Amino acid sequence: MSTQTALNSAAAFFPLTETNNPRTADIDTRSTREIVQLINAEDAVVIQAVSAELDAIAAAVDAIYARMVEGGRLIYVGAGTSGRLGVVDASEMPPTFSVPPGLVIGLIAGGEQAMFRAVEGAEDKPELGGADIARLNVTAKDSVVGIAASGRTPYVIGALEEANARGALTISLACAKPAPIHDVARLNLAPLTGPEVIEGSTRMKAGTATKLILNMLSTALMIKLGKTYGNLMVDLQPTNQKLRARARRIVERVTGLSANQAQSLLDQCGDVKTAIVTHQAGVSPQQARDRLERARGSVRRALDDVA
Repeated sequence: MSTQTALNSAAAFFPLTETNNPRTADIDTRSTREIVQLINAEDAVVIQAVSAELDAIAAAVDAIYARMVEGGRLIYVGAGTSGRLGVVDASEMPPTFSVPPGLVIGLIAGGEQAMFRAVEGAEDKPELGGADIARLNVTAKDSVVGIAASGRTPYVIGALEEANARGALTISLACAKPAPIHDVARLNLAPLTGPEVIEGSTRMKAGTATKLILNMLSTALMIKLGKTYGNLMVDLQPTNQKLRARARRIVERVTGLSANQAQSLLDQCGDVKTAIVTHQAGVSPQQARDRLERARGSVRRALDDVA
């Protein structure tokens, strides 16, 4: 499908997220307790909608991972709430998992200023989405996730089209199906959250579903990349007091050492992964680092390494 065809389809498309919700039609007449109860009841729909997409989400993770281990990046593209959620998820990856800042990237229509204040009209220009993808020199190793609650945002469609032209893996995430955004992506994620509590306010259920799926995509990728040991955040960057304490506690939990012993081991080894492998395998810090390098950073595989 050409960009213009996709845009024509988007212009004529009326998404489910924009329809009226009969369950909340009289919400302005309700007590405060009833208002929050109605919102909570609608939020319960989100979990079921995301659950129905688990096979597609897992397939997306595997496809992104196959490219990432070859040096590819994960790039989120969206406008408004969708764009902000992508930027937030991307920004959490370096401190949480010690990945380079450029490995997971969030693009938002209107640029950085749009994170805090709407940039009028930016989402309506597909050429801006294409230009942002071109600016990143996207290649066939990269994966681009286009996020649009309604499934019709021109900026996102333009970005996906440019990513397709460059051979990248393209994935659409929208709370509607069928939808124009799905027609220009190779893989589709479509949690059908239905009409919002307040008509068209997709920062609510659609935004929650988007956040849940982005959590799944990035966290599952980091697990597969060896950034955890069990459910422990062993590749965190201890850049503040809270994270330094967390790093020490992780070493304590895995090794059984006291707090002082764990801190001493961390100081000697320089990072959580090296400390764990050093202690558990009974090797020197340099030998632990060598094992981790052979294991592509996986603590579990490094501990199984008898070379």
